[in-house]
Amino acid sequence: MVQSRTHNCGELRMENVGESVVLAGWLENMREVGSGLSFVVLRDFYGTTQIVLETEEMVSRFKAITKESTIQVKGTVRERSSKNPKQATGDIEVVPESVEVLGRCRYNELPFEINHSREADETARLKYRYLDLRNPEVKNNIILRCNVVAALRQSMTEHGFLEITTPILTASSPEGARDYLVPARKHPGKFYALPQAPQQFKQLLMTAGFDRYFQIAPCFRDEDARGDRSPGEFYQLDMEMAFATQEDVFAVLEDVLPPIFAKYGKYNRASEAPFMRIPYLEAMEKYGTDKPDLRIDLTVQDVTDTLADCGFGPFATVVSAEMAEKSGGALTEGTELDTHIKAVVISDFKESRKFIDKTIGDVEVQAGNKAYWFRMDENGELVGGISKFVAPIKDSVVSALSLKAGDLVVLSSGKLSQAQKTAGVIVKTFGAAVPGHMDKEQYTFCWIVDFPMYEIGEESGELEFCHNPFSMPSGGLETLLKAERGEIDPLSITADQYDLVCNGVELSSGAVRNHDPEIMIKAFEMVRLGEDDVKSKFPAMYNAFCYGAPPHAGIAPGVDRMVMLLAGEDSIREIIPFPMNKNAQDVMMGAPGFVTDRQLEELHIKVTEKETEENG
Repeated sequence: MVQSRTHNCGELRMENVGESVVLAGWLENMREVGSGLSFVVLRDFYGTTQIVLETEEMVSRFKAITKESTIQVKGTVRERSSKNPKQATGDIEVVPESVEVLGRCRYNELPFEINHSREADETARLKYRYLDLRNPEVKNNIILRCNVVAALRQSMTEHGFLEITTPILTASSPEGARDYLVPARKHPGKFYALPQAPQQFKQLLMTAGFDRYFQIAPCFRDEDARGDRSPGEFYQLDMEMAFATQEDVFAVLEDVLPPIFAKYGKYNRASEAPFMRIPYLEAMEKYGTDKPDLRIDLTVQDVTDTLADCGFGPFATVVSAEMAEKSGGALTEGTELDTHIKAVVISDFKESRKFIDKTIGDVEVQAGNKAYWFRMDENGELVGGISKFVAPIKDSVVSALSLKAGDLVVLSSGKLSQAQKTAGVIVKTFGAAVPGHMDKEQYTFCWIVDFPMYEIGEESGELEFCHNPFSMPSGGLETLLKAERGEIDPLSITADQYDLVCNGVELSSGAVRNHDPEIMIKAFEMVRLGEDDVKSKFPAMYNAFCYGAPPHAGIAPGVDRMVMLLAGEDSIREIIPFPMNKNAQDVMMGAPGFVTDRQLEELHIKVTEKETEENG
């Protein structure tokens, strides 16, 4: 077989001038300049090389080849008379002696221009993803992903972790999201589940005596898509450590991640260890979110006591006579309302009223709640927005918020969680939009710690686990017993649980695990689940812990989100080789799709309502 190429398309330099070479790649473009002279761009994985055509015969042969066909070119390297310093091979060109079509593109029209594929409709990009990936910008994101994963593996191995793969077909487990179920052919009526995470397996490895485990773990959750979450399948750097505390986990990640972000990140600045630690309740009060973007210098202040009696209806903390009358008897005058008022002060604000209205609108769309504003003009007067309600108590407002001329104040109100969430969106939206309040080109890490162990469920109205039920309650069994005896409020119990946040994106959740069966049972009893429930829902882990489990802790940073941040992308689909669309469909492969009746019969499944392709 003839050698398909002697060099790749990103390799030739001035030292190759005069050599006979063989190149192979895709015909990206052909540009005719007249008088039998044309230029061809040949592209492969490594780069591009200019091919210069100087005879009518050679021009004719190349014109017969459709764009994006794969070709082999044999020729001689020479120095270019007009060099291109922006191109790695811009000092040379190849004069061809022959050209051979290796794989013809049978379409004269492409779905989109390869080098401008990111400007195309997303559906077209996903349907023709193999063409989209030919775009160097898209391809480079996948290369970045490969390099980051390799670096993570190397670093974890150097830190003494063993890479161990865990099962893909497992049992369904109540871990917060919907499972993907797989029917078991040999066990009619029973199903496997794809793992939402290797949570139980990695804890079982600790119980089995393995000291440090990791893997680049595939996880499967049937959940809706968003910018930083892909539906269906995602990957995480899953890790667990025996005889470890929260501090041990922090030390490992603070040693592993900064060098990778420094080497591969779009920005050349990153937080140094130790990362800032922010208790959950403080994060919600100060930033309005448990995923703060510390590149933004804006924070939230509580002004409930200051503005509650200003006369503005949404700020009222007690039902007035007017409110009671308007409610038609639904409210009683004097009743206390669960209203909290949060304020974000934006200093040195010089933008227009139109800018304010637009940005307030963006906040309300994202938060699903109203936002309000006023500002202090250059004369020290409160103007605009709801200023007529605030002006009569100007002195107390100025004092409470330390206002000065040029400040804009944006406010939220409602129940505590609602007011906090809206304030968090205000910080994020105005911080990014108003010049001078966001130092964007850096990576800022922080740990969110001391998460609540329990919360009151919105639907049930009863005590439920707030996050991971496998987390160790701070204070262990004694804390749970105090709550059981009524000595402390169960909602005051915190868990030895932590989140790693970077630039406002949650990279991962982790925890010191509840490895003691007695503590585990008591933790579940708090949410009305007894010992039998624990044994039935988590039989392997419960039984294993009864054989002497070591204290252990772990975490699992999301690889997809990590690479998204490193690449500076806003959508996680840009760094996944073959992503699904927002509706969890693979439009390229046609998944999900119908299967044959015979396949269903083998699996003992009957479809009772089969949607058509048109409405499915």
